[in-house]
Amino acid sequence: LSEENKTLADEWINNKNDIDVVNNFLKNFDFSEAIEVERLKDYIMPKSFWIIGGDGWAYDIGFGGLDHIFSSGENVNILVLDTEVYSNTGGQKSKSTRSGATAKFASSGKKGKKKDLARIALTYEDVYVANISLGGNMKQAIDALKEAESYDGVSLVIAYAPCINHGIKSGMKNSINEEKLAVTSGYFPIFRYNPGDKKLRLDYKNPDFDKYDEFLNNENRYQMTKIVNKKNAEELLRENKENAIARFEYYKKISEE
Repeated sequence: LSEENKTLADEWINNKNDIDVVNNFLKNFDFSEAIEVERLKDYIMPKSFWIIGGDGWAYDIGFGGLDHIFSSGENVNILVLDTEVYSNTGGQKSKSTRSGATAKFASSGKKGKKKDLARIALTYEDVYVANISLGGNMKQAIDALKEAESYDGVSLVIAYAPCINHGIKSGMKNSINEEKLAVTSGYFPIFRYNPGDKKLRLDYKNPDFDKYDEFLNNENRYQMTKIVNKKNAEELLRENKENAIARFEYYKKISEE
């Protein structure tokens, strides 16, 4: 190869995921010197790999595969649409379902806390992890997706996703408002952890847990528990809130370290 081609090739080999470097290579490399490379030029542009699924898959039936990806170190992005229930198959409880929420197989309110998938992923330290809520902070959601895309490794983005099974009293047309209330009430913390600097950034630092009951009262999945399980509903919903506070305090502590 010519010296110019060698320089271009070296830059590309060492920066295969840099769009500017790749475009410069494709524009200026003399492919007449390397016919085999020219035949493969359509594969030179970096590819973006995204795995998208719900919490039933990510927290439950597909978790083993997800955990395998966490440990792989591959440049793969994962987006989990967290509805806290098996939405596609009829509204069965999942490991993401929270205490006191009614669902199939939890008709009197689920017992036990929500699995913390983000916390599990953080134990690997080299996995990019983010919680996002589009209504809670649209810019934070966009930033997280861009950071996940640019990170050369495994990325996990968990998006809070209102579902018709939640029974939002004002209807799904107001789901974006519900996403905002989920964040401001402390129900769903939003944050980003980048292995590059090993820093967890808590993107909403002062939730108002006095609004927590407002959030629960706004959804039939929690109000139904008060009807069908009058004896234990108050305890289950109190446990729901206590778990949320403890979870937020954990992420706050990590962000301050």
